[in-house]
Amino acid sequence: QVQLVESGGGLVQAGGSLRLSCAASGSIFSINAMGWYRQAPGKQREFVARITVDGSTNYADSVKGRFTISRDNAKNTVYLQMNSLKPEDTAVYYCNAGATVAGIGRRYWGQGTQVTVSS
Repeated sequence: QVQLVESGGGLVQAGGSLRLSCAASGSIFSINAMGWYRQAPGKQREFVARITVDGSTNYADSVKGRFTISRDNAKNTVYLQMNSLKPEDTAVYYCNAGATVAGIGRRYWGQGTQVTVSS
């Protein structure tokens, strides 16, 4: 099992910045990649960014150039630095971990953290 705890959400004005953190615990050796998703009211959850164990990253087109995903292996923590925030970035942001446990792929989710961007 992998447990994920997010922090760092809040209210910010358009153009501002926030940094989200996701701390992983449990069977962290099984993790292949970690990432962030978000879900706005009335919309489906969507991919935001992802980082693999070898450091490869990829981003949704809507956040490229504004968001940066990074990790601190010593702290088992992944970060999402969000700059130039827009009102359309308002959503609940969820941390996600993909892991292989006993040869089976599993996905784990955090509880979510609210990000609200005012215009």
